Amino acid sequence: MLATLKDVARLAGVSVKTVSNVVNGYSFVKPDNRRRVEEALEATGYRPNLGARNLRRGRTGFIALVLPELSIPYFAELAGLVIAAAQEHEWNVLIEQTFGTLSGERSALAALGPHLVDAAILSPEALQVDDFQLAVPSVLLGEHAVDVPIARVGIDNVAAAQAAVRHLVSLGHRRIAAIGAHPHRGTAALRLEGYRRALAEAGLPFVDELVVPALNYHRADGAAAMKSLLDLRTPPDAVFCFNDLLAIGAMRAAAERFVRVPADLAVVGFDNNEESVYSSPSLTSIAPDKAAIARAAVDLLHRRVESTEPVESVETPFSLQVRESTVAR
Repeated sequence: MLATLKDVARLAGVSVKTVSNVVNGYSFVKPDNRRRVEEALEATGYRPNLGARNLRRGRTGFIALVLPELSIPYFAELAGLVIAAAQEHEWNVLIEQTFGTLSGERSALAALGPHLVDAAILSPEALQVDDFQLAVPSVLLGEHAVDVPIARVGIDNVAAAQAAVRHLVSLGHRRIAAIGAHPHRGTAALRLEGYRRALAEAGLPFVDELVVPALNYHRADGAAAMKSLLDLRTPPDAVFCFNDLLAIGAMRAAAERFVRVPADLAVVGFDNNEESVYSSPSLTSIAPDKAAIARAAVDLLHRRVESTEPVESVETPFSLQVRESTVAR
């Protein structure tokens, strides 16, 4: 049978209230009593009833994580990191997948209430300003086209895209394409702006035919976009893809046309997923600090739940991981 507070108190020779104070982390417990309680907790294997504790505090013990698509490795990796960070605050995580559609995102938000979750971490792609009538404390992931007074956690997408394209320019590439433009993705607009700025900085023209949109950010979309670029009268000598899956698809399409990477075509991705390390050739990629994003988002959410004071947005670091798709070994 599971040990109770009374069992622990009896073994430690203290009151149930003292055991409760130790379990809940209160500091006003005599050192000797705390030691005896901790030893009794260890001996009995006592585990607190989080459900009862949350009920007393008016909490559910759950937070929501609303993401576009778990089949995209970036979001899958991020979900795992959020779950780990949430455990430190004794939160369980409910994950909702929206596929980045307006209807999916609205439906997910409509289901979130204090009866279900204490708070939510959101990564919206299609929501409009008027949609952000949130019933629980929330934090946004990434940068988006909408401007709402909600704390955000993410990297500087413009600067990250500039870093990717600067790398290609530094290697001598002059006809640099971009794959991933999207009319509704805020991050896509920012990465396109970074691409544009890096070209201007290098004195290179922005050429419309070198910017290929992607409805989805899957491998097949990257392959289709790359084929259209290779069909141009003058194909690109480098390509910046707005996520790693697009880049993996682009490299596959290049290989099918006997275009060598990086000898004939340099490729840079974005997200630094595990696949980028093990692709052949390995993929140069922008690497957001995903662990820092997850920790910051959960910590901000905890502050929002515990206090009514406003919290500031957090910008997390990124790096460029240079691999074989741009620099042959």
